[in-house]
Amino acid sequence: METFIGREEQLARLSGLWQKKTPSLVTCRGRRRIGKSTLVEEFARRTAKRLLRFAGLPPAPGQTNTDQLREFAGQLAAQTGGPKTAFADWSDAFRALDAAIRDGERTIILLDEISWMGGKDANFPGKLKNAWDILFKRHAKLIVVLCGSVSAWIAENILSGTGFVGRDSLDLVLRELPPSDCVKLWGARAGRLSVREKLDLLSVTGGVPKYLEEIRPEFSAEANIRDLFFTPEGILFRDFRQVFGDLFGRRADDRQSILEALANGAKSLSEIADALKQERNGHLGDWLSELEQAGFVARDSGLNPQTGLPARAETYRLSDNYTRFFLRFVLPHTHAIERGLFRFSSLEQLPGWESVLGLQFENLVLNNAARLAPLVGFDGALVLSAAPWRKVARGKAGNGVQIDLLYQTQRSVCVVEIKRRREIGPGIANEVAQKVERLALRHGTSVRTALVYDGELSPTVQAEGWFDYLIPASRLFEI
Repeated sequence: METFIGREEQLARLSGLWQKKTPSLVTCRGRRRIGKSTLVEEFARRTAKRLLRFAGLPPAPGQTNTDQLREFAGQLAAQTGGPKTAFADWSDAFRALDAAIRDGERTIILLDEISWMGGKDANFPGKLKNAWDILFKRHAKLIVVLCGSVSAWIAENILSGTGFVGRDSLDLVLRELPPSDCVKLWGARAGRLSVREKLDLLSVTGGVPKYLEEIRPEFSAEANIRDLFFTPEGILFRDFRQVFGDLFGRRADDRQSILEALANGAKSLSEIADALKQERNGHLGDWLSELEQAGFVARDSGLNPQTGLPARAETYRLSDNYTRFFLRFVLPHTHAIERGLFRFSSLEQLPGWESVLGLQFENLVLNNAARLAPLVGFDGALVLSAAPWRKVARGKAGNGVQIDLLYQTQRSVCVVEIKRRREIGPGIANEVAQKVERLALRHGTSVRTALVYDGELSPTVQAEGWFDYLIPASRLFEI
């Protein structure tokens, strides 16, 4: 049996539901490959007597609600030993499922990829709500988990749906695994990998368990990246189109164009509209929200350090490291890779390799901003804002500033510079000093500085003592 790693906080919250005297309805959301189903299966293995799992069919041309009902019937028969029944609608299907529940026995029902399962029937949410109210709620030792990658569907039809208001006991949103858990997936061999190799692998896969499991730690990071991304057979070369197509179907091209606009850096809504040559309208905002809920985009909405008020323009960042790397560095070479022509002896030969890995490392740090806070003096402090900060230069004054990560409390800020270089020289202090000088702050605000880095740090940087905090990536990520 494979060892389950991480997610202990989520498992504890789920386990706490058994202490109730009534059944529980749980929603579980997150991008595909993030481990939602695996989490529920592990929860069932540890705490339940029985797991009944049902998965919707992936979207396909000509697919109907009848196809989904037929698949559900087959899965129910296989797990209960009963006959395969042709259900007229979802109400019949849920009645048959209810009949299979054994009272007094801890049972978990997992309805996986629920947006696929019920997407062809506009009345599916209502029928599920009735099944919960009339049937499932009678079983005290029951937990029903509604799981899906299309988080927007769950939010609209379940969490915000008028029929389900007040009925869900827990809404779990699964994020990437923290780096310290990621490397455990590689077993004992992980200890023999250098910090740089671990970071390079994490920078291109993020903390997505399925991708991390494809890493072969007996090979170098360079060999793994080459085989997984730059060969026709590589799973990470093929996976983007499959995941995106399954999630968004005919809408995939529109969503992908937004991500491509963000692949080179964060943008405001207006800047995204300009890049796509579109009107700044509700549709674009809705698409961004959909991508945010699906786990691909982060909305960085920090405070203006000069006023303490929310920034006028929120910025959107492609937060999924795998997707960012694929769009930035793999997609442009698709045709050559498919023909087996994209060959090279070293990744460092590729134009822009170091700058791309630098951006990937920066994104990795931003995704772990909560873990960084205690290391820059904010352990237990009320952090009002933690986000990148950008002020555009106006006129010829040249007073623009771009800060990788800015923490703000009521009386202080911490300017965080994030750098991945082979060698980090003394000039880094001057770079950050100029940013601090251009940073407009409220009167009485204290400023501290931090450098999060991967690379060989010049002894001069440490000796000068200009930075308040020097944090190597190995310490931040505990790798």
